[in-house]
Amino acid sequence: MSENAKIEAKRVFIGAGCNRVVNNVSWGASGLVSFGAQNAVAIFCPKTAQIRTTLPGHKASVNCTHWLPSSKFAFKAKNWDRHYLLSGDSDGIIILWELSTLNNNWRHVLQLPLSHKKGVTCITAYMVSETDAMFASASSDGVVNVWDVSFPSLSTEECKVLCLESICADSKAIVTLSLAELPQNPGRFALAFGGLDNKIKLYCGERTGKFTSVCELKGHTDWIRSLDFSLPLNSTEESANSIMLVSSSQDKVIRIWKLVLVGDVGSWRREITLASYIEGPVFVSGTFTYQISVESVLIGHEDWVYSVEWQPPVIDSIDGRLINHQPLSILSASMDKTMMIWRPEKKTGVWVNVVCVGELSHCALGFYGGHWSPNGLSILAHGYGGSFHLWRNVSSSKEAENWQMQKVPSGHFAAVTDITWARTGEYLLSVSHDQTTRVFSSWKNNEGNEVEDEHWHELARPQVHGHDINCVAMVQGKGNHRFVSGAEEKVVRVFEAPLSFLKTLNHTGTGGEGSFPEDLQGDVQVLGANMSALGLSQKPIYLHSSSEPLERNGGGEGLETFETVPEAAPAELKEPPIEDQLAFHTLWPESHKLYGHGNELFSLCSDHKGNLVASSCKAQSPSMAEIWLWEVGTWKAVGRLQSHSLTVTHLEFSYDDTLLLSVSRDRHFSVFSIQRTDNGEVCHKLMAKVEAHKRIIWACSWNPFGHQFATSSRDKTVKIWSIENNTRIKQVLALPQFGSSVTAVAWTGLDRKEKSGCVAVGMESGLIELWNIKIRETEEGTTATADLALRLEPFMCHVSAVNRLAWRPIDKYESNQSLLRLTSCGDDNCVRVFDFKF
Repeated sequence: MSENAKIEAKRVFIGAGCNRVVNNVSWGASGLVSFGAQNAVAIFCPKTAQIRTTLPGHKASVNCTHWLPSSKFAFKAKNWDRHYLLSGDSDGIIILWELSTLNNNWRHVLQLPLSHKKGVTCITAYMVSETDAMFASASSDGVVNVWDVSFPSLSTEECKVLCLESICADSKAIVTLSLAELPQNPGRFALAFGGLDNKIKLYCGERTGKFTSVCELKGHTDWIRSLDFSLPLNSTEESANSIMLVSSSQDKVIRIWKLVLVGDVGSWRREITLASYIEGPVFVSGTFTYQISVESVLIGHEDWVYSVEWQPPVIDSIDGRLINHQPLSILSASMDKTMMIWRPEKKTGVWVNVVCVGELSHCALGFYGGHWSPNGLSILAHGYGGSFHLWRNVSSSKEAENWQMQKVPSGHFAAVTDITWARTGEYLLSVSHDQTTRVFSSWKNNEGNEVEDEHWHELARPQVHGHDINCVAMVQGKGNHRFVSGAEEKVVRVFEAPLSFLKTLNHTGTGGEGSFPEDLQGDVQVLGANMSALGLSQKPIYLHSSSEPLERNGGGEGLETFETVPEAAPAELKEPPIEDQLAFHTLWPESHKLYGHGNELFSLCSDHKGNLVASSCKAQSPSMAEIWLWEVGTWKAVGRLQSHSLTVTHLEFSYDDTLLLSVSRDRHFSVFSIQRTDNGEVCHKLMAKVEAHKRIIWACSWNPFGHQFATSSRDKTVKIWSIENNTRIKQVLALPQFGSSVTAVAWTGLDRKEKSGCVAVGMESGLIELWNIKIRETEEGTTATADLALRLEPFMCHVSAVNRLAWRPIDKYESNQSLLRLTSCGDDNCVRVFDFKF
């Protein structure tokens, strides 16, 4: 797990949202789902709803992923112990990965040569045999590359990838591709692609390439968004001679085309009649002639149809023989917030919509893609808000289908800017540029009590805002759970947990009552909160208010319009919530707004007794760079601390709450003494201001056992400082220079007697290291020693800058810590939790 045997590192949780692009998600024959999360390729297991890992390697946003074999070819990969995955990014780079299913290990196999000059938009593949596949990749400059990949039969061998052909298909972007073997014509392939000119282009070629344009299919009146060929696996003689192509478009229509083998080149002649124009175009490949005609036009969606996909083959028993059979069943996903399954009626053969899911959802803002599971019993959509939506057919009979929503992983779909633990560490609170605040917590399974049963889920979304959120702090002390958050606005907002959240917390099995006992919860009169129309303030819903929904829009005719916000129905949750509940029914009411700053908020912190909150905003002048102190409870401003000339990037109170440390873009740190007079007034005094680094200082952290602290900077250094005799500050240690800018630092205590601790260091490269620090205080002064305890391997780390690190709060009375939990957040949209055994 790690390079150093002294410390064991374990990945506990990864939370991430899906990049908001079409073709981003792929469901593999392995049963796992891949998707792009910023520059990372994330892998999740639908059975446990947990993200298993993220794959580092891309330097740009991941646009598309594709499994080899995908769910379509699961019937060819029954007992594979190695699966492969392709991922393409917006720089045109394509990477091939290998998963060993025996030990769940991932490996970066190779980066494809001669890749695209512009972003990769789509990848499609065809499994020719168990050791051989063809795949095609398209880019936004209209180039389509066709590749051959051969998989090794022995573990010592490597994959071989060869570019067969590069087709300049169009001057505009190609956004969708599908590849198929022509019926009764082994070794000859059809490649269909579509883009921005409303036509489907069909090319034919051989196993070695040599693709030529054979025809164009016209009919759609807007951009082609998705194409998928069926497999010629049907039982009848006629269907063995044909394959189907399904296409969808921004014209809201789905078309099914039939490609039929009509005869040999010599024996079949076409009469030019009016009927022949209706029947569709004819083309020759090798010695056979094929004709394409429109099989059906499916109208039912009310917005752009972003994806269509044939159901993967199923095993049928015919005359006692088990054969793979291609079901006539198509899944479509649309921006109208629905996914539909289409099948032909048994009697008439007319294609109809037999299943429609998602129509009641307010939160999805439309689906970017829909995918079948390998067995055809589950369907997965990914939406505009970076969210997944999974339905499973739980019906035991074949006739009556019952599609029920299932748990899925979730997370932020933009950079995660700040993260904090609840007071006793029972949950995490993270904020992001996706304008949401989210609560993540472990949820113990009832089936067993082993550690393996600790699965993490998003528990609530306390704030859904109209501005990017930059910082958050949990208010410490006793009483209800409260937090303050600061966004790209001048107001600090205070939130208080509603009763629905407190009751849900009791079901998580994390000992959530610890910091706010149930007998005190009777004073909480707020059940939940409602979103305002502009998405800025959240109004409380009181426990004893009328249960009648409010009449909106002056009591209109009750018509559902896009402008209305659904009425929240907060409730106690007995199991982890799904996306629809999270988006509207788990909000926390906003209790106060704190006005004072002249620019957008940048940093927040709370003291450990829960008396004060400090805040800073973006600044380019000393007057704007003031740190404001707010008194918890009255929420009045009780101090304005002046020292810095540019933005204060991070604030932290010492563990005895007598000192406040601030670091800034002006390369200085400041230490303020904070005292209370006998009549309760707050007194503050600048104790020291030191130019500590050569570049911007990003973060700081106090030693829990003393008046020492760490600062980290863009100059790639971490320095340890000590306050001597409460007056003088001296540098006691500088860690060796790191490989990139150090953007986050967090100090936790290990042994109070020995004054030893562990400093976690997070870098702009996404890497995380742990350093053991020992402090020695003598009459001559303080000294410190440090040694590298652990360097986390890249597969466990972030793939972009680490924005914040936070150790789970430790019990003050426990002198020796052996198991520590660390959380981190970063620009790769990920929230991560690690366990370290010392």
